[in-house]
Amino acid sequence: MPTTTPTPPSYTLTPFYGGALTCLLPSTFTDASELRQVPDNQEVYLDSNGYTSLVVEILESVEKGSDREALEWHLKDITDGEDDGDGAVKVWAVGEGRVGGMGNTASAYTLLATTPPGAKQRGRAHEPDFVGIVLLLVRLVEQKTDILVSVNVPHVAGEYEAGEVDLEKGRLGRLLEKGVQIREKVMESLEVRDWGMFVQE
Repeated sequence: MPTTTPTPPSYTLTPFYGGALTCLLPSTFTDASELRQVPDNQEVYLDSNGYTSLVVEILESVEKGSDREALEWHLKDITDGEDDGDGAVKVWAVGEGRVGGMGNTASAYTLLATTPPGAKQRGRAHEPDFVGIVLLLVRLVEQKTDILVSVNVPHVAGEYEAGEVDLEKGRLGRLLEKGVQIREKVMESLEVRDWGMFVQE
C-alpha cells in the first residue's frame, strides 16, 4: 500500500506594524488583533490548527554584559520570572544566526527553552504540560532596538505523544520541531521595509 508524504507547510508573506516589517509565516497563522486587544509594540499570531502562537515585539535594546545575557533577560521577562524551584524554566540551546533580509545591519541570536507546568506565558490560556519557547532576538545596534520573536508551543495532553519529547537526548518532538522550523523561516525572511519606524541616532 503506498504511503503518503506529509505536505510541507505553506508560508505567506506577512506584514507587521503596518508593513514596516515583513516575514514569512505559516498560512494557518491568523492575526490575534482581529480577536482581541494587542499591545501597540506587539504583533501576535495564532495557529488556527493548534495551540502554537507567535509574538513579535519591538523593544528598546537591553544593555547587558553580553548578547547571551540580553537573550536570557528577554526570556525571563517573557516567563514573568518563573525560574525558581524544581519546575524552573530550562534553557536547552542557545545559538547565533543571520537574518536573511537584513544583511549585515543586524545580529541574531536563538534560544530554546521550556517552562514548567502552569507557568505564565503569552499566548492562549490553556494548562499545558509544558510550553516550549523558541526565541529569535534580532539586535539593531544603530537603532538601539531589539526585535524579539517568540514562538510559543504549548504541549497539551492529548495533542502530542509524551514519549516523542526528550530534550535531554535532543528529541524535540513534532510540535517543537515545527516551532523551530517557523523560527528559522522567520529568521531567513524577516525584512525591514521602513527604517523610519525606529529612532535614528
